[in-house]
Amino acid sequence: MEAPSARTRVELEAVPETLLWTLYHRALEARRPDAVIEDPKAVELVDTIDYPFESRFGGGAARAQWQALRVRCFDAVVEQFLAEHPDGTVVALGEGLETQFWRVDNGRVHWLTVDLPEPVQLRRSLLPKSPRHRSLARSALDPSWMGEVDASRGVLLTAQGLLMYFEFDEVRRLVAACAEWFPSGSLVFDAVPCWLSVRSRRGKLRTAGDYHAPPWHWGINSQTAEDLARAHPNVAELAELSLPGGRGALLGYLVPLLARVPTLRRQLPISILQARFGPG
Repeated sequence: MEAPSARTRVELEAVPETLLWTLYHRALEARRPDAVIEDPKAVELVDTIDYPFESRFGGGAARAQWQALRVRCFDAVVEQFLAEHPDGTVVALGEGLETQFWRVDNGRVHWLTVDLPEPVQLRRSLLPKSPRHRSLARSALDPSWMGEVDASRGVLLTAQGLLMYFEFDEVRRLVAACAEWFPSGSLVFDAVPCWLSVRSRRGKLRTAGDYHAPPWHWGINSQTAEDLARAHPNVAELAELSLPGGRGALLGYLVPLLARVPTLRRQLPISILQARFGPG
């Protein structure tokens, strides 16, 4: 009888632990027969990692679908970019254990992960290697990573589940730096509404398990969106993107309906925005 393979024990805390939260919910949705996303690599990772996912994070089928729909929106932006720039570079800031490379790989894309040392070490030990995929162990706020990017064939920057953990002034400076360095690129990122940011800072975000999420330091509203749109003269546009339709009455009907109303859209638990750089 073949001996069972050893599982990799992972111990993280604070913001780095959120990479396990997002991974788990992506895999939870992907396991469903009617899943809104295909992500076999996420399922494989959850089965490989020794971590109390369910007791820590709870079940959360609705939360898992939200997570998967958010991911699909990011995937769609990357796929559109690769349709126009098949040999382009995608820079994924704070990627954690995101498996987007394997979902959207066209066989030609060049991928750069920029993250803190712990997540980068996990990626290197748990995920397959590719000559077109490399990682840098640096903070997204450290501008030195920008000099490592080959933008000659087009560049797209992504920041999934990251910027809300920074102070807003740091986010604005990051957007300005990206606009300066990559004047023909764009940055797609997500943000939470102000009411949810306030709840998180009051310690009100808990799961059905024993997980207490770290606080989100800012929320998107008309003022913060305007500040980001004016962060640098090269920010030509800040566009709000729509989640794809999901499963069930809430995510298949009600949320898409609410998202059509600008004043209601930013009250939803997540907003996805794309800052396009270039002449205004």
